[in-house]
Amino acid sequence: MSSSTDAQRMDKIVSLCKRRGFIFQSSEIYGGLNGAWDYGPIGVELKRNLKNYWWRVMVHEREDVVGMDGAILTHPEVLTASGHVEGFSDPMIDCRSCKAHLRLDQLIEKKGVKQCPNCGGKDLTEARQFNLMFETHVGAAADESSIAYLRPETAQSIFVQFKNILEVSRKKLPFGIAQIGKAFRNEINPRNFTFRSREFEQMELEYFCRPEQGMELLEYWKEERLKFYENIGISRSKLYVLTVPNEERAFYSKGTYDIEYEFPFGRQELEGVAYRTDYDLSQHQKASGKSLEYFDEETKQKFIPHVVEPSAGVDRTVLALICEAYAEDEAPDEKGKMETRIVLRFHPRIAPIKCAIFPLLKNKEPLVAKAKEIVDLLRPHMYVFYDESGAIGRRYRRQDEIGTPFGVTVDFETLGEKDAALRDTVTLRERDSMKQDRIAIKDLPSILISRIR
Repeated sequence: MSSSTDAQRMDKIVSLCKRRGFIFQSSEIYGGLNGAWDYGPIGVELKRNLKNYWWRVMVHEREDVVGMDGAILTHPEVLTASGHVEGFSDPMIDCRSCKAHLRLDQLIEKKGVKQCPNCGGKDLTEARQFNLMFETHVGAAADESSIAYLRPETAQSIFVQFKNILEVSRKKLPFGIAQIGKAFRNEINPRNFTFRSREFEQMELEYFCRPEQGMELLEYWKEERLKFYENIGISRSKLYVLTVPNEERAFYSKGTYDIEYEFPFGRQELEGVAYRTDYDLSQHQKASGKSLEYFDEETKQKFIPHVVEPSAGVDRTVLALICEAYAEDEAPDEKGKMETRIVLRFHPRIAPIKCAIFPLLKNKEPLVAKAKEIVDLLRPHMYVFYDESGAIGRRYRRQDEIGTPFGVTVDFETLGEKDAALRDTVTLRERDSMKQDRIAIKDLPSILISRIR
């Protein structure tokens, strides 16, 4: 695709997200809060399905991983020990012409001269370090003794609780601690819709191991994470693995992979898989004076475990799912005339609504009653939506636009009015192919569950 085509595609996706209740600008009626987003009724279901599936795959289906949920407010000594207080910053430049605040790496260069990407201005300030953490105060006094931070990543709460979780879970190396939670970074220039935000959510695993296992587990988790993305409907052809070169890796990392996705605005990182060695636990042991060592009962040795960290962005992955699912094709309207259909081809396990139920006519009480019986039948098993408003074709289109994979229509055949053999059967429509099959109502739960999973 050309850059103009990609930009048009992204504009359509952003418009759809607002129109259908996926994502809204935070505080929109007050002009919006830059870098913050609210998820609407459909978006929150998509986001929850993603997090639930990640938790199922990473925690519930494994013997070697447990979970935790750490506090957002973080003691300053935690972030001092981790290096965030001193080193968590970006070089920042101001354009004196258009007053834009920019990261140094956002400048463009023409004929060897650095320029502002917004106005082309060359009157730029010197670079200065800008700390990305949000600082706040805990308690009544607003002085240095009350300083705390909104955590810039979820990992540190895992490291500082490592010993407590090791003792209560009774796990042996290698084992992991998983967490899903909010993090906050005061980005200089949030951009690309929800991709780079000031408030975001992470799905993170710290997988602790012996030093000699680190590089092998780095490769293992890279492959596991690629499989995860394929299993939620992101094509392998759109995923790329970047081996982060030595000069760009964190100094404590022995190896890092970035898993990237081909967004309409370019190839960008979805997840990092890093071998962080024993740096974090060593730093916290040194700073706190508390032992964070692991005792190996077989060798009778104590040592600080090493760790491999797969860290994914929830909001970035939601955006990738929407971008991957967005499609336009042709479909007939009520009169058989072909029209453009917007459809989100979500994998059924991720789709916000699994099945929509429609009575053919809303003023035919037996049809409505039977449709509501089906809602009650399916609701314990999946999130369903009931819709009786408008022509049936319009109702299909509305569900196609939000990615609902299945539609059930209750018609006169369901009532046995035309053929007694079809009584208590319904039309099951498949979103992508628009194929329709006749299905017995009693078989609906098992058929839908098998197709969703």
